This record gives sequence, structure tokens and C-alpha cells, in this order.
Amino acid sequence: MLHIMSEEALLDVLADAYGIASEYYDIWGRRHTTSHETQRAILTAMGIPAATEEGLERELAELRDRPWRAACDPVLVVRNTAADVRWSFRLPAEEEEESSVRVRWEIRDEGGQLCHKAEGAPSLMPVETRVVDGRRHIRLELPLPLGLEIGYYDLAAYAVTPQRFIDGALRLIVVPDQCYVPPSFLEGGKTWGLTLQLYALRSARNWGIGDLSDLAQVVEWAATDLKAGIIGLNPLHSLKNSRPYHISPYAPDSRFYLNMLYVDVERIADYYESSAARQWAEDGAFRSTLQSLRADDMVDYDGVASAKNAILEFCFASFEEKHFTPGHEGTGPQPATERARAFQRYVREEGEPLEHFALFQVLTEAMRREHPDVWVWHEWPEGYCDLKSPAVAAFGASHQLRIRFYKYVQWVVSEQLRQVAERARAMGMPIGLFHDLALGSDRSGADAWVFQGLFVLGADCGCPPDAFSPEGQNWSFPPVNPHRLRETGYRMFVDLLRHNLRFGGALRIDHVMALFRLFWIPRGLPASAGAYVRYPVEDLLGILALESIRHQALIVGEDLGTVPNEVRDRLGAARVLSYRVLYFERWDDGTEKLPNAYPAQALAVATTHDLPTLSGFWAGQDIEARAGVGSYPDDAAKRAAWEERFRDKLRIWNALKSEHLLPAGLPDDLAAVPVMTPELCAAIHTYLARTPSWVVLAALDDVVGELAQMNLPGTLDEYPNWSRKVSIALESLQADPRPKALASSLGVLRPLQ
Repeated sequence: MLHIMSEEALLDVLADAYGIASEYYDIWGRRHTTSHETQRAILTAMGIPAATEEGLERELAELRDRPWRAACDPVLVVRNTAADVRWSFRLPAEEEEESSVRVRWEIRDEGGQLCHKAEGAPSLMPVETRVVDGRRHIRLELPLPLGLEIGYYDLAAYAVTPQRFIDGALRLIVVPDQCYVPPSFLEGGKTWGLTLQLYALRSARNWGIGDLSDLAQVVEWAATDLKAGIIGLNPLHSLKNSRPYHISPYAPDSRFYLNMLYVDVERIADYYESSAARQWAEDGAFRSTLQSLRADDMVDYDGVASAKNAILEFCFASFEEKHFTPGHEGTGPQPATERARAFQRYVREEGEPLEHFALFQVLTEAMRREHPDVWVWHEWPEGYCDLKSPAVAAFGASHQLRIRFYKYVQWVVSEQLRQVAERARAMGMPIGLFHDLALGSDRSGADAWVFQGLFVLGADCGCPPDAFSPEGQNWSFPPVNPHRLRETGYRMFVDLLRHNLRFGGALRIDHVMALFRLFWIPRGLPASAGAYVRYPVEDLLGILALESIRHQALIVGEDLGTVPNEVRDRLGAARVLSYRVLYFERWDDGTEKLPNAYPAQALAVATTHDLPTLSGFWAGQDIEARAGVGSYPDDAAKRAAWEERFRDKLRIWNALKSEHLLPAGLPDDLAAVPVMTPELCAAIHTYLARTPSWVVLAALDDVVGELAQMNLPGTLDEYPNWSRKVSIALESLQADPRPKALASSLGVLRPLQ
């Protein structure tokens, strides 16, 4: 009985019921027990009354009875290989009524077509009974038909007894066991490619930030001259594009929509139809601004945003004027051209997500004008924080033209990205564009405002203490509530995957362990006081596999850090590629793993955006950068870092030597090779190319010898994160001998098929 349990025991039971792990083991194997303070704080953040013993008892009772108050579960995810799957129907029924219960149900597919209809005969035997709210309830189990294709279905059911009529609905999701893998990989094929930060590209024509025309040029060059099969990108998610807090691609405004800075405004058809846009762009002062933006070694996000927004305003005005006619009263503008109809189709297909995203952008503009000291939507005037409020509805109705502007911007940038993705495939790239899905969104952004019922704003995501962060890390964005996600039929997760899978042949899932568990940190507590919260991994993996197959896209799971073996095993069984980084691929004694020790079902890289470049690693530039921001408590700690770096380099050096890959002409003594050479860089990537891993990526930064890394974790404005441009312009890069030499080496081992 609940009343004989202590308050601490009640907390333990309730925390476990909501998926809060009672303990975890850190990277050193040390056991950490979740405190009752942390349990209570996380439950409270979830909206669970956990402050008192009485509240805990009531919530446990409610949790026990809640499923019985609905006829059907909200969602059921089943494998298409399952031989016998049943679903539950619950209803109030006295014992004497059981023999007369009739249950009828039908299943419709995504297009609304009826694909199954059935009736449960009388005398169905309950598999479970429970008294809820003083009434006896029964649970029946009914069979699902075999042979349903993978996809999303709506199951509608009702039961009739002599006393009552009960109806219910179930979202049925039929999923495959495994994600998509190109047949060539299963037959022994492998590929290689480049990875880059799009914003960092320089060119003679861009407006101070790498854009989609630059990306198109990279695709042409990589496919034609380098014979590469894949181009990896940073997340292209929508950002606020203002320093210093809102430029990280891994803390976006929205993960559903694209960063408008990546659009090439001079490639928009409306630019050429707008004399005002061209006149503005040709003005001497504006051209001088663009030249300054191009010449800057750092991306000036605010300056680029201002320049592009000015032209986009003119483009949109021209689009509205030339492609639409005024509608009748209450109908809005009517499309007059095929271009306008294409826009309307895009808006219609996007539906509510685009409407809400655009509405948030316009509200943000208005609130900044009216309340210049308010920077986050949580502090907006009452009524505007809630998407469904009358105040927001009235605002949206009176700002339709401005909302259409933001829809237009998303349309033009998505069209340009789609064209690049199609060009990559047309050029013969087996994978093409490889996108990156960030783990979360900025708590002050559009996603957090739109999906407030799903995000837990009273907690942050992060990671427990490890070798890189002895106090743990707080990434400062809110986690998704796994229970609310399931209650809503996983619709947000499905939509998120669709938006990020549609323009490429592969997708990297940042911190893929979040499909299993995520480290939650209650707001106001240190990262060391956090705890893991479990997620419905089998459901999420199944949906991921379904969308992967539908989009014919490879899935890569970023599985760095503290990853239990069972997590990697489960991901492997689902054909999610592991993400292997040279720096970390070592045996327990510290020696580098030889190429044949890498897994085949993997993507291998030398380094990542959060780690030093190869040149920076070799020269210790990252050690100096960390010293410059005060990361080392004293000179002894810095010296220890240098000593450890020499040992790390020696391990790589010896690994290359064992594979007979050390370039000719280098001294035998590592100490006599203080800088990374193009030949040594090529040798390291050839080492990776010898692995059985299906995909190997070479970072553009490494190919051209960049010293500084893109992001120094744990810093904000102490280091120019997400801002450094590649030192060589795209036009010069294509004539540079270093990429061609690397491509020649890798192409022998991984020819384009």
C-alpha cells in the first residue's frame, strides 16, 4: 500500500516510473547515485507534483489509473516482421456485461484509405481488470492484421455493451527493423568525401558567408575533380544570427527550418525582377559593405543578416506584386503564375509547422521593437507566450503579409538546397549531401515556443563529468519530455526527421544516445547534480528506420563519449553507422587501433568541429588557445597537457609507421616534425581509408592546413566560435594541389562507383 511507504521510497518509485535513472557510471567507471533532490527537481520540471508526500501518493495513484481512462493507448509502434501483435481496448464493464461486449475497429492509411476492418466477437475474455474511479474496467487484447506496409495508420475503434458506447483512437506506426543502407555498401563498397562548415567558405561572390551557391560549386568540384562520394555539412538549422549567443549551429532557433543566411539572394528569380533590389545592391555604399563582409576573416553574422534581409524584402515585394493578384474579401492574394503556385504548394505541404515558425519570427520582431530590453519570449507580455492564446491569434491575423515574408524566405532557401542535393545525385555521388541534426534547440527559440508542451523548460541537457569536463557540461537547452512525446504519437519526432532527411543522402544524429537516455540537469543545479532520463528507444529507433528507408538516406549516430556497449550493439543491429574519430580510437593501453580494428558499419574521421584540426593538434594550438582562456589552473597543468600531446602524436606516428605510411623524406624523430605537412595529413587519411568503415570523411580544414578549430567547447565570447572562415577562397581551392593529392590517395582505396 502506498501509505506505508516512506517519502523517499515514494520518490524512488515515481522517479523510476517517469524514467529517471537511479544511478549511472561515469567514464572512469565510478558509480553515481541520483539524489532525492535531483529526483524531485526533475519530476517538478516535468510538471509532476512532487513537493510533498501527499502529492507523490496522488501522482502514483493517478499514474496507475491514467491508462484506464482512455479506450486506447495514444500510439503503438510495431515491427513489420512481428508475427503476432495485439492492441488493447479498455472500457468500463461489470462482470455480467463481459459476454455481450462487441468491439469494432477499422484501420486507415496516411491517405485516409480503409485498409482493414474487423469486429471482435462477443465473449472476448478480458486479459486484465481494474477498479478505476469506483467502476470496474476491463482490458481486451485484439489482433492486428499481418502484412501491413511500413507507415503510419489511424486505428478507430468502438465498443458497444447493453449499457454504454465507448470509442477510442490509436496511432499505429509499422516500422522496419533496420535503417536504409545503400546496396553497394552491403556488397563491400566504400566511399570517401569532404566535410565542411558551410558558413566558413570564402568566395569572390558570396556576401561574407558561405552560401548554397558556394556549396553547389563544391559539389561540382568534389564530384568531377576529386571523385568524392559525399559532402558533410554542419547543421543548416535556423539561427537568430546575432552574437554572441545565437550563432552556434548546435543550439538553433529551430531544427525544422533553415538558416536564411545560406540563401544566395542573387540566384533568386525575384532579384532580377526587382529593380529596387538590384538598385540597392548596386549602390556604392552597399557594395563597399559587401566587400568588407567578404574580406573579414570572421563571419559577421549581424552584418550579413542585415545585408541579406534588405534584399530579401525587395525580392518578396516584387514576388507579391508580379505573381499574385488581390483576392476577394477574406481570401488573401491569389496566385497568378506557376511560380506563385509553387510557393502555395510549398506553404500547403508545410502546413502548421511553417505557419507557427513564421508567426514566431514576426512576433519576435514586434516584441523587440516594443520591448527593446526583453530578449527572450518567456518575458513577453502575458498572452503572447502561448501559441494558442487569443492574443497570438489576433496578432497573427493582423500580420499575415509579414508572416508570408518568412514563409517566402524559407521557400527560396529550401529550393536552393533541394537543387544542390539533386545536383549531387546527378553528378554520380552515391550519398551526396550529408546533413547534421543538432540534439536540441535554444530555449529562447521558435521550437521551444511552439512545442512548449513537449519541452521541459525547467531542465537543461548536458553530460556527466568526464575527462574533458571534470564538472560535467550544461548545454543550456531544454530536453524533450519522453512521456509527452509518446502521448502525442511521436508527431514532432517524425516531422523533425522528415525536415532533415529531405535534402540529402545521409543524416548524422548528434548525441545519438539521446534515443536511449539523456542527461538532465535541473535548472539552477550544477551539471554534477544531473541524472539520466530514459527514452522509448525501440519506438524512436523504429521511426528513424522508417523515415530512413522512405528517404533512402543513411543514418550515422554520433556515439562519442560515455557510451555503454549495449547502446552501440543496438544501434548496430538497426544499421545506424557508428561515428569513429581517429583521436579516440585507441586500445586500453593507449595505442592506436590499426585500420582492421575499425568496424565496417561506421563513418571514420580524423577530427571534428569540437576538436583541434590536424594541424592545430600537431602544433598544440588548442593547448595554447585553452591556456589563453584560462582553462589550465597553473603552468604545471599546461606542461602536462603538452606532455600528453606528445604521447598522443607518438601513438599516431607509430601507427602510421606500422602501416608503412610515413611520408618519404620526413625525419625518423617525431620531435623533428613540429608541424603537420600535407603529406602527413594525406597519410593519416589514407590510414583511415584502409579501414573497412563504409565512409571516410576528410575535413576541408585539415586538407588546407587550418590551425584554429571551429569551436572551443566551454567558451562563449572568449573564443571566436563558429566564426572563422577557411583561409583560402573557393576559387583558389579548386586549383590547390593538396585536395587533388589527397583525392588521388583515397580514390585508389575508395573509387567512385
